[in-house]
Amino acid sequence: MIIGRWGWIGLLAVAGAGFWLLLGSGRVFGHDIGGIGMALLVGCTWLALYAVSALPRSEFDHAVSPGEWKAWIGFGFMLAATLYFVSHAEVFRVGDLAQSRRVATNLVLLLVAWSVLTRLMASRWKDRVQEDERDRAIETRGAAWGRHVLIGGVIVVAVLLGISPADRLAWATHFVIGNLLVLVLMLGWLVECAAIAVMYWRDRW
Repeated sequence: MIIGRWGWIGLLAVAGAGFWLLLGSGRVFGHDIGGIGMALLVGCTWLALYAVSALPRSEFDHAVSPGEWKAWIGFGFMLAATLYFVSHAEVFRVGDLAQSRRVATNLVLLLVAWSVLTRLMASRWKDRVQEDERDRAIETRGAAWGRHVLIGGVIVVAVLLGISPADRLAWATHFVIGNLLVLVLMLGWLVECAAIAVMYWRDRW
């Protein structure tokens, strides 16, 4: 399947609209439209990656390793998931369980789509070496960046809770603290994917 320039522009526009809807543009006629945004974003991403996987091999394809592709895809999905989580932080603060389940469901769907698309792209390089010493070294350094962010985030949450007066911690329910830790974990993954992608890019140049 070949997509021309205008086709790519159209895919980008539809994906952008889907992302805008996913971030929380509200409700229409009493129905949440975030699910539509999810479907548009994942559908456009799948179509784009499928088109890329069907392209003939090129010098760029040989220069960019499977690990770098995985890192960029992971960064894109983790960025979307993190922004989505932050944009719906109020849902967790007020303890709206129904809305919280909806947000959690969309996050799980994003992660599932990430997994499926990663497997789709892996099939393109099934006849190539998937990982070598350079890949392992880059992944180790990237994981270290993510681990530092994770440790720093946990320390910040602990210090915030420890030094705040009791009368100012009414917001700090178990539910909110748990979701704060989830956010810290997501930030750690985001930084790890970003660090790995940038290291691959710098290594090529």
